[in-house]
Amino acid sequence: MTAPPASPPSPPSAAPVKRHHWIVRLTHWLTFVLLVGMITSGLQIYGAYARFGERNGPFYAPNPFQDHGFPTWSRLGGWLAGGLNWHFTLMWPLTLGGLLYLSYLAASGEWRSLLFRPRDIPGAIEMQKYYLRLRKDHPAQGKHNPLQKAAYTFIIFLGVLSVLSGFAIYKPTQLSWLTALFGGFQAARYWHFWAVWIFTGFLVVHVLLVFIVDPASLRAMITGWYRGRFPSHD
Repeated sequence: MTAPPASPPSPPSAAPVKRHHWIVRLTHWLTFVLLVGMITSGLQIYGAYARFGERNGPFYAPNPFQDHGFPTWSRLGGWLAGGLNWHFTLMWPLTLGGLLYLSYLAASGEWRSLLFRPRDIPGAIEMQKYYLRLRKDHPAQGKHNPLQKAAYTFIIFLGVLSVLSGFAIYKPTQLSWLTALFGGFQAARYWHFWAVWIFTGFLVVHVLLVFIVDPASLRAMITGWYRGRFPSHD
């Protein structure tokens, strides 16, 4: 009785490669924790006057949350002064962490793998087809696919907008020129508020795609080492 043919050996798993510098990992998780605190304390502050516009004056629109409070579990601070204290305390490490991250991108040259450029437009269209199930195979990509580059580039600009509009609200007299650039205190408050919801939407989509598309990237953001199906370079 002849023995069955031996099955072909399994291909060796790819060796882990270094993907994320410790500064990237530190600022990533620091931003996540601080941003959650900023959002929840911001909702507590918003609840003190849940509308946009001067009292007895015209209101800014659209605002589907006007005059509606948020659940207690989603607010940090307990009352207006508590929310303000948390918000003003967390904004400094959040801003410093963002500056550290941007400084690292500039010094290391890693900004090149994150910045969305016109040449990425065709690849972004193909990635969108894949996510919409109009294309079966995943387009080739490097460390980041074109849609990720577009999202990360946008979120950096959104972060700058949030910081500037936040300072325009925080110091409307001392930084009157900045507040005026946003169209006044109420307009700055309006844009600052909507930036929160864009950040929230980004966080939800970001986490979902990590688990659906490339779970190995989560481990890489913790340890710095990546072993998955995408290259660690562009």
